[in-house]
Amino acid sequence: MSDYVTTARGDRVAYDLRGSGPGLIFIAGAGPYRAIDPVTTQTAELAARQGITTIVHDRVGRGESKVDGPIDLARELAAVAALIEVAGGSAVLCGHSSGCSIALAAAVRGLAVDGLALFEAPLGPPDSGGREWAAEVDRRIDAGDLEGAMRYYMKDMPPEFFDNWRQSPEFPDLVAQAGSLRADGESLAWAESAPHAELFATVKVPVLAMTGAETFPEMYAAADSIVAAIPGATQKAVPGAQHTWEAEPMAKELVEFVLATR
Repeated sequence: MSDYVTTARGDRVAYDLRGSGPGLIFIAGAGPYRAIDPVTTQTAELAARQGITTIVHDRVGRGESKVDGPIDLARELAAVAALIEVAGGSAVLCGHSSGCSIALAAAVRGLAVDGLALFEAPLGPPDSGGREWAAEVDRRIDAGDLEGAMRYYMKDMPPEFFDNWRQSPEFPDLVAQAGSLRADGESLAWAESAPHAELFATVKVPVLAMTGAETFPEMYAAADSIVAAIPGATQKAVPGAQHTWEAEPMAKELVEFVLATR
């Protein structure tokens, strides 16, 4: 059964809390929520058995975290802040895909972040089109063309990603929740608004930039950029492919990282 927390913006966010000890909060990328993301749930379950607290939540506007109105990055960060309080007042953030840029924004904006574990952050170099791309996603959301917003959001991804979503029984729910993509687009546009060394200059916590053993060249380049920008950040390949990690080795990696931040 889900637990719920109300954010400073008044949003009711659903989450699963497991384990005890230092906190780890998973931040999903574009689209996923708990009911369709068994890999993250399995990872959280495994990690919680190894001495840490894990939180997996439905991001604002997804799953059981239903809301009205535009979902911007500030609203998403308010949810992260509320979950940090649930975790005990500070936590490591584990971002997946665009969840990485949300996690980085949380650290830069002064939330009580103990560390950042970032898996396949799709961060582009400065001024590589993110602002214009995010604006078009927003335009389609505002026009009520939610499927079009999803399709445009994924325009640079392998076409089979969208095709697989389209063939899934969850596709109508994914379309209905596409307004949440606004926060993803905003965070990614921010992450290429200046050189990473400038954007992430205030990040003083441990950072682990991870990629799957089989992934896209852009993911390696982004991980390289994060590590170059943040003093002390480390980079690692972990078992995984197609922009997804394997639960058991990832749980082990995350537990070691969380415990090392204490």
